[in-house]
Amino acid sequence: MKLLLRSDVEGVGKRGDIVDVADGYARNFLVPRGMAVTAGPGIEAQAERMRKARALKDAADRSSAEEIARVLVAATITIPARAGEEGKLFGSVTSAEIVDAVKAQTGAELDRKHIVLPEPLKSLGAHSVTARLHSDVQFALNIEVVPA
Repeated sequence: MKLLLRSDVEGVGKRGDIVDVADGYARNFLVPRGMAVTAGPGIEAQAERMRKARALKDAADRSSAEEIARVLVAATITIPARAGEEGKLFGSVTSAEIVDAVKAQTGAELDRKHIVLPEPLKSLGAHSVTARLHSDVQFALNIEVVPA
């Protein structure tokens, strides 16, 4: 069944795309939840408007992410934490704590999901953490964990 997607659907397509999906998936999931409408004649113009709106929003999101990245690349974020004599932390520094420190020290608002942290920081010293604000904007964030 051909459908026009009204919102992004993982594994299917993005808003404004015309996709061909199984009849049951369309009838039982996508259409009842308002995620898609049946693609009839004349739907191409509506699809084109949706794609243009998506492109404009994506460009705006990318430019704001680049602005934030310019500020944060130059900054070193200092996070105080309790540590033992060997420099090992009592606990760890998580992405939520990194986001709070970034906001407090630079004023930039991030979501903890934007911080790519394979495992929490568990030692004092300088660390480089990846921040992914947009699919095209990714940069290294300098974190300095100091004793409290």
